[in-house]
Amino acid sequence: MSQTSPQHAPNAAIVSTEHTPACRVALVGFGTVGRAVAKILCDRADGLLRLTHICNRNFERKKQPWVPADVVWTDDFHTILNSDVDIVIELIGGLTPAEDLVRGALQAGKSVVTANKQLIARHGPDLLSLAAANDCRLEFGASVAGGVPVLPALRTGLNGDRLHAIAGILNGTCNYILSRIETARIPFSEALEEAQALGYAEADASEDLDGGDARAKLAILALAGLQARVSPTDIRARSIRTVDAVDFDYAAELGCTIRQISRAELKDSTLYADVGPSLVPEASPFGRVQRNLNLVLTSGEYGGDMAFLGAGAGGDPTAVAVVSDLLFVAEGLSAGRRAPRSLRLTSPNVSCDFETPWYLRLVVKDQPGIIAGLATILSAHRLNIDAVLQKPGFEKSALPFVITLEPCRDTQLQPALHEMSALPFALRPCLSLPILR
Repeated sequence: MSQTSPQHAPNAAIVSTEHTPACRVALVGFGTVGRAVAKILCDRADGLLRLTHICNRNFERKKQPWVPADVVWTDDFHTILNSDVDIVIELIGGLTPAEDLVRGALQAGKSVVTANKQLIARHGPDLLSLAAANDCRLEFGASVAGGVPVLPALRTGLNGDRLHAIAGILNGTCNYILSRIETARIPFSEALEEAQALGYAEADASEDLDGGDARAKLAILALAGLQARVSPTDIRARSIRTVDAVDFDYAAELGCTIRQISRAELKDSTLYADVGPSLVPEASPFGRVQRNLNLVLTSGEYGGDMAFLGAGAGGDPTAVAVVSDLLFVAEGLSAGRRAPRSLRLTSPNVSCDFETPWYLRLVVKDQPGIIAGLATILSAHRLNIDAVLQKPGFEKSALPFVITLEPCRDTQLQPALHEMSALPFALRPCLSLPILR
């Protein structure tokens, strides 16, 4: 049988925009990302997307000469909701008033593109159902890992697989701080000040440092990749504040380094999930990620392991992800494709009870019998010591040393840690980090 060249195939599945009206787009939020999105839209000349409205508080001060004169500027959401726009971009962040705006747009049959991780993490399943009920789309590819196209890959490239685990470095601020402590052996406080001076960390960086940002993103990855409905507050988040330069010295003795790792694994009706600093092999993909980059690894039943690496934040990378979602929606509207049905989600139990080896770093006032006392507690909880590490050169009045444990569950370890921290020679609570292999 002869083959027809794709350029001349009579029924080639190519969407032409020559006679198709451009999708009308409204942008809500004109901050760093919003300006970058508007610039891309104003520079495009393919006729598929047309920016018609920009909504922002005090918009008179925000106006830019490169925005076309026919674009309507407003500070009233209802102007957007009552207009004839096809797609609303929500970039104001937070839950209020973003949730009302997104719900209102979807109820009006307008598709929505958002980068709002907190909104999707908490209300994503309900909003996806609302979009399906009104035959429109909700896309949120920029809500996790910014310029790394992991969510679009989960939506299209990997939806034929059956994923069972997702893990990632999802917060660039934490990764910058930890990699700076690693390379320069500086105190945590100094690395944080550097990150703030460079604009990687906010003045109040609690949401990053204590894991709130990463667990919201993990909840979204679980939604998109594992079809699991999980609240971010059900995922345990451990802070990186207690990690110091000495921990990188000991980690190196074990062939490891330390990163903030977000991980979720679905087993039967339980989702094991956790966010926090962990030891990872220096030669592993996680161990090689430096500065403020993001990395996501997925594990599937058929496709095996996949990796996604790139810039996780910043105006331009995030704007590219937003515009990519816009194009996906616009091409679907131009082709007359119906919106997808709502996801069939499970509501698993959420647990942090992973079984892993553990790194325990103690700081003690040196005296005879310390190891014996700790071994007695560990033995009582059926925890097996793998190794004891003590580097020279520290004052005996505040001596750090490390115990590594053979694999055990978190629920076994926590009662032992509580008893160990109450011992008279313990100067501070024991730092416990899972060792991921």
